[in-house]
Order: sequence, then C-alpha cells, then structure tokens
Amino acid sequence: MTGGAMDPLPTAPGAAAAEAEADEEADPPAADSPVPPVSEPRAPDAGRMQVPPGNPLLLSLTLQELLARDAVQVELVPEKKGLFLKHVEYEVSSQRFKSCVYRRYNDFVVFHETLLHKFPYRMVPALPPKRMLGADREFIEARRRALKRFINLVARHPPFSEDGVLKLFLSFSGPDVQNKLRESAQRVGDEFMNCKLAARAKDFLPADIQTQFAMSRELIRNIYNSFHKLRDRAERMVSRAIDNAADLLIFGKELSALGSDTTPLPSWASLNSSTWGSLKQALKGLSVEFALLADKAAQQGKQEENDVVEKLNLFLDLLQSYKDLCERHEKGVLHRHQRALHTYSLMKRQVVSAAAQSREPESVEQLESRIVEQESVIQTMELRNYYSLYCLHQETQLVHAYLPLTSHILGAFVNSQVQGHKEMSKVWNDLQPKLRCLFVGPHGAPAPPRPPQDGPSAH
Repeated sequence: MTGGAMDPLPTAPGAAAAEAEADEEADPPAADSPVPPVSEPRAPDAGRMQVPPGNPLLLSLTLQELLARDAVQVELVPEKKGLFLKHVEYEVSSQRFKSCVYRRYNDFVVFHETLLHKFPYRMVPALPPKRMLGADREFIEARRRALKRFINLVARHPPFSEDGVLKLFLSFSGPDVQNKLRESAQRVGDEFMNCKLAARAKDFLPADIQTQFAMSRELIRNIYNSFHKLRDRAERMVSRAIDNAADLLIFGKELSALGSDTTPLPSWASLNSSTWGSLKQALKGLSVEFALLADKAAQQGKQEENDVVEKLNLFLDLLQSYKDLCERHEKGVLHRHQRALHTYSLMKRQVVSAAAQSREPESVEQLESRIVEQESVIQTMELRNYYSLYCLHQETQLVHAYLPLTSHILGAFVNSQVQGHKEMSKVWNDLQPKLRCLFVGPHGAPAPPRPPQDGPSAH
C-alpha cells in the first residue's frame, strides 16, 4: 500500500466536540500514543493515494526491492557550529533524491514527531537518545549509526517513502526545516483521514485477525529476543578482534624494544655476546609482521562491526518499532474506543434517569443529541480500530519481508571470518622462516625449531 493523501471520510457534525467531552469524562490518553483528530478541515491534496489493484491488504515486496528504494548516508560534519553551545551536525545524502543536506539532531526529532502524527498506525523507528552534556566521541558515533539506521528504515518503508514529508527532510536545503516539517503536518490529517480504504478496512481483514495478531506478536517477540542475543555475541566478537589487534601491536612493539636495547652485557656473559646480538637483530625485525597482523585483526573487527553488528541492529530497530506499534494500538485506539463506549453508556443512563425524573423536554433532547454525536464518535473509533488492525497486518508482512536479512548477516559473518583467517594465516606463514635465526645450534649456527612433542620421548 502506497502512502500519500486521499479524500477524508465524511464525519458527522459535532463529532469532534462529542469526543472532546468524552475525553473530559474518561481517563486522559496515554502520553506516548499520538492522538490524531477525528476530523479536521483541509484543502484537497493533489498527490492523493491510489488504491492498489487486487487485495490491498497484501504486500508483495521482497527484501531486495525494499533495499533498492533508497540508500541514505549519515556522516558527521567535522566542524562544530554554534557561538556558545556547540552542537553536532550531520551530512545526510540520499541516493534516490540525489540530494545532500545538513541536519541537526533536533531536526530528526521534529521529523520523527511528524511521522508519528501522520502515520500513527505504522512502524515508526525510535530515535537514539539525546545526551545534553558530556557527549564523548563514542556516544556521538553510536548516535550517528543509529540515525543512519533510522532514516534508512524510514526511506524504505512503503507508505513513508511515497510521502512528501520524507522528500522534504532529505532534500530541503533551506534554513528552517523544522518549521517546514510542522507546516506539512498541520496541512493534512493522519493516514486514516487520507485513505480511501479506511472506511472499508474491515472488509479486507481475515475473520480471525485478532488471533493472527496475537500469534504474530508472540512470534516477533521471540525473534526479537533471539536477535538481541545474537547482536550481543557479535558485539563481543568484534570487541575481541579489536583487543586482539591492540595486543598483537603491543606484542610486536615490545619485541622491537627488546631488540633495540643497548645495555652492555656483563663480562661473565661475553661468551654469548654474538648470540644475543643475533637474537636482538632478529627480534627487532619481527615488529613489522606483528603490526601487519594487528592491522588484519583490526580490519576484520571493523568489517564485522559494519556488516554484521550494524545489520543486526537495523533489524532489531525494525522489530522494536513493531513492538512499539503494538503497544500504541492497545493503549491508543483501543483505549480511546473503550472510553467512547463508556461515555456512551453514561449518556444512555442519564437519558433514562432524566425520563424517569420527568425533566424538562429540552434537557432530554440535549442528552439525546449528545448521544447521537457520541454514536458518531464510536463509529469513527471503530473504523480507526479496524484500520489500525489493517495497518498492523501490513506491518507484520513488512517485518517478514526483512527476515531474509538473516542470510545476508550470516553470509557477511562467514565471509569475514574466512577472509580474515586466510589473510592472517598468510602473515603467520611468512613470519615462520624469520624465526630460524632465533634458534642457535651448539656451534652458534642457526638450527630449525623442533616441533613440539606430545609426551616424553622414550629412551
């Protein structure tokens, strides 16, 4: 299903006012759940959403098609700007729009809020946290990576990728992108109000949609837990590779330092002075090979961080956004629907009580008018509930479309291990002949090293 704008649903007069009254009598909505308006006037949008042919509930997208939608790079701008308070700026370049713009973290925040406003029933990935003070280089780099994952998931999401707000964020080079984003969100309502299918979403849903939703949610929760553990182990392997590189480099430097030592030998060791000199000369030359080994280990760790850990994090970000969407569905539209029904029940009881107490006809008519308005609110909430389930069904399909990413991750991990061990093995083999001068025979001549024996030799 593509994104964009559609004709709004006709809404009964006074529906918004009745819903506001219902909100006053019931509990306030959850703070983390966006509350789109039931209806709001707006000008017709030229770029209206078109209903796809066939069953619009079904998505027929492959992972390759999703990845081909766009590739967005997010890089740190070296120079910090700001007169008093220094801040980090990012260079954001889109392959699809052939654009390059500069964005601050707060620009991403407003963009994120705009997406939640326009697409409350879709998977909107979370942003990395903002750190006010003491943002070190490691934190800044981790946040850059997280922002890159966020914008790529958004740029490849079917409805998001067709919405004008994405193009605005990725290509607008003016001075105040935040106001532009807010204005674009204010001009139109949310996806429910702009979708021709919203009123008929129930017709496309399977009869056992609630059961399917519960099963999908449990499956994706289990997948998330497993991938979280895989990511943690992959991070540990990368960390060990980086530590191994550092140890190999230090090991080689210490050998070089030992070979460069100029402390004179004592007189009682003068007989072995030539042997020690040869050993020192050999040790000094080994640092080159160990530096090369360290470089190979560091390259392998860096490659696995980019090709394995980052892809695992990307998939985890997607799964987390699905879990957040499920919570918004339960705490948002379902909760508001239940509040509307509760308010409707209170009004009905008030009418019965007023009739029993023989109140003025005008008072009873006012209550009955409010009931009619509340029925319209309930109808809208029911439509939103079905449309939310409709979107959830599509978002579940989108998660499954990303599952083949697992093979990409495993392939990258195996290839990195094979290539890394192959390159390091070559360096170790090249190093072995240089060790012969370290093994001196009984007459001072170099002797080849003996292979280690499994046990004591028999006499």
